[in-house]
Order: sequence, then C-alpha cells, then structure tokens
Amino acid sequence: MTDQTTTYTTDEALIAIGFGKFQGWLIVYAGLGSIAEAMEVMILSFIGPSVRSEWNLSSTEESLITTVVFAGMLIGACSWGFISDNFGRRKGLLSIAIVTSGASVLSAFSPNYVSLVILRCIGGIGLGGGPTYNSWFLEFVPAPSRGIWMVIFATFWTVGTIVEASLAWIIMPRYGWRWLLVVSSIPTVAALMFYTLVPESPRYLCLKGQTTEAYNILKRASVVNQSQLPYGILRSDQISCSDDLDTLENTRLLSPKRINQIASKTSFSSLWMLFSSNLSKTTFLLWIVFFGNSFSYYGIILLTSELSNRQNLCTSFTIFTVNGSEDSTYRDVFITSLAEVPGLVFAAFIVDRIGRKHSMELMFFIGFIFLLPLLSFQSEIFTIISLFGSRMFIIGTFTVANIYAPEIYPTALRATGVGIASSVGRVGGIISPLVAVQLVGDCHQTAAVVLFEVVIILSGLCVMFLSHETMAQELVDTVSESVSP
Repeated sequence: MTDQTTTYTTDEALIAIGFGKFQGWLIVYAGLGSIAEAMEVMILSFIGPSVRSEWNLSSTEESLITTVVFAGMLIGACSWGFISDNFGRRKGLLSIAIVTSGASVLSAFSPNYVSLVILRCIGGIGLGGGPTYNSWFLEFVPAPSRGIWMVIFATFWTVGTIVEASLAWIIMPRYGWRWLLVVSSIPTVAALMFYTLVPESPRYLCLKGQTTEAYNILKRASVVNQSQLPYGILRSDQISCSDDLDTLENTRLLSPKRINQIASKTSFSSLWMLFSSNLSKTTFLLWIVFFGNSFSYYGIILLTSELSNRQNLCTSFTIFTVNGSEDSTYRDVFITSLAEVPGLVFAAFIVDRIGRKHSMELMFFIGFIFLLPLLSFQSEIFTIISLFGSRMFIIGTFTVANIYAPEIYPTALRATGVGIASSVGRVGGIISPLVAVQLVGDCHQTAAVVLFEVVIILSGLCVMFLSHETMAQELVDTVSESVSP
C-alpha cells in the first residue's frame, strides 16, 4: 500500500514560518560577527602607519601587518567551512568566536613587531569564519525574501566599517593604536558571550538525518514568529556522498542511519565534489569573482589612507591640494566608508528585480568607471568622489556575490564551497596591500589603479559566464539536486 503521509521540506517550513522575531535575533548575532570582521579589517588602514612610526618599520614590514591578516583569513575561511559542514554550524561559530576574540584582545598588548604579526595572523584565521555566519543565517531565511534580507545582513559590515573609522578618528590621535585594538575587539568578545543562544541550522540537521532536532527548532521559530508549520512530517531526504551519485539520482528517501553513513564521508570528498559535474565551472568562476572583489574592495580602502599618508613623500605628484594631516586621513576614510550605505541600498533595490548575475555585472561596470579618473592625478575633492563612487559599487558586487555563492552550493557543501571561495578571495586581500601600499608609497599611483581596473573587468566577465541565476530559487541540499537546478 502506498504511503500517503504528507511531508514538507525545510524550505516549505521556512516559508510558512516567515521572517519574524526569530530571524531578527539571528540576523543580529550573525551581524555581530560581520561587524567584528569589518572592524578588524578596517583597523588595518589605521594602525600600520602608527606602528611603523613607533617601531621604525620599513614599507614592507608595514604592509606585512595587513598581509598576514589576509593570509590567516585564507586559512580560516577554508577551515571553518570544513568544520561547519562536518561538525555543525554551531561548533564552527563557537570556534570562530574563541579564536577571534582571544587574538584580537591579546594583539593590543603586543610587546614587539613579531608578536603583533603572529597575533594578527591568528586573528585573521578567526576572521576567516565570516562566510560561516553568512551561510548559517541564509539557511534560516525564506526563499522569496532571501535576496533583500541578505543585503540587509550585509549592512552590518558597513556599520562595522563606519564605526571603526569613527573610533580611529576619536581614539588614535589621543590614545594610540593599542587602545583602538582594545575597543575594536568588543564585538568579537560579545559574539563569544552570546554564543549559547545560537540554534543549529535545521537544514544541516535534516542533512544529518536529525529531523526531530530540526523540527524542534522550526517549531520554536514558528512560536516566536506567531505562525504555523505546514501540516505533515518534516522530510529528511538530504544526502551528500560523491560515490553515491548514481543512487542519489534515483533515490529520494533513505533512513537516517544511512544518511549519517553517507554524510560522514563528506570530510574526505568535499573538495572533490566542488569540481564534480556542473559545480566545476561555477566554482572556478566564483573563485575569480571573489578574488576580484577582495582585491578591489580592500585596495580602494587602502588607497584612501595611502593617498593621504604618502602625499608628503610625493609632493610633486600629490593628488591632494590641501595640507596633509593625520586628521585628514581619518576624515577621508570615514567619508568613503559612508559610500557603502547607498551602495547597499542600490544592491537591495536591484538584486531581487534583475537577478544576482545582472546586479554584479552592472555594479562591476559602474565601479570601473568611477575608478578611471585616478589613472591621472586629481584634486582632493575629485579623488574623494572617485574613491567614494568606486567603493559604493564594489561593496555592492561583494554583497551580491556573498548571496549568490551560498545559494548555488548544496547544503552538504555550502559552508565548504563558500569558505574556499572566500579563501581564494583572501589571496586578493593578501596581494592588495602590496599594490596599494607599495606602489602608491613609491609614487606609482597610475600603475596601481591600472591593476585594480584590470581585475575589476576580469571579474565582471567571469560573472557573465556563470551558468545559473539563483534569484527566488529554493536552496538545494544534495549534490545530485545541484546537477539540475
């Protein structure tokens, strides 16, 4: 006799629950992690010159303070994704909070240059967990409103950049870089303190066959949101084994025990599966897009501070017409940080209207146009306008890419896939200081801008070749499902 029991998926449950107070707490916690990451990255624009002056560092040693952070983020992004996909999102978030908060606080008490570099590198490993916050929150958001809420989530990053620029403006001239490090570590400590309130992802639990635990979390969410779950039984048909692809294509329901057996093999095959079937092309293109986003975004941030700091060294070539000062550096970075607000508003307006791909293509192009004037030396006001506009649209492409990537990967590989893509992006972050700091420091502004423009164009072209649009699509959970989106 055919089993007529009504079942529903996690996507159907989330749509029925809606976006309410339950997700409101989740976006605050995930946003706290995003604020912490933004502040720890933005601080690199400010402490470098001060540490260089205090410890008589060379330009290479100064840029290394930034480079090691991105090197740590490269390691962390891949590692935390692997941990989250194999041991749970909660354990991944806890590990991230411990490493980040510990290294951030201790770096403020660094007795010398070597210890500062080591602690900032460890902190970078923790900061590499940013994609885990992104993937965890996305798995609680209903499909129809996913685009707009993920852009809203991205605003926490912008809040972090603005707060850090404001803190630097207030603290650095009066108390120095150590106090700035202490105050900037508060969000990372708060993320650790509030960790106990973090729920596991129901989608991840279903993947592991733990439907009872997943149902309990969804039920709690429905109560908090004052809504109702669909009638029936939560379905657990998510599986993720590479060597069972043929079976997966013909089988929808497996026992929880079998699901766990299959899922346990993921730790040995996650990377291989990223290059299986249709995922290979998407993965490679996303790597280039993430590299381009990080390279250009962090490059624009560093360009802002470097063009202010280096004007006395390049007096005959300076683009600034007013007398340089430390205060003007904080002002310029603060002003360009505000560019992210209209950038995110623009991204939010178009992401669910013209789609993820077209949104990235458009904003890469506009960002490219805004950066063009800096190929030649400009007045101060025109330079700030150019940096403001380019940062406005590059943060938009960065945001949409971080929506598209977790949407395109199945649950079984989501944190790993996004984490590795983010790791490749960190390579861009590692190289970016060498271009922005070294070339501008040596008065080679045009060469630096040319490199940024080339990378932006290549990234936009890669977006054009991405094969699938994910706007308003349900998330897939298995590798077999991802073969036919």
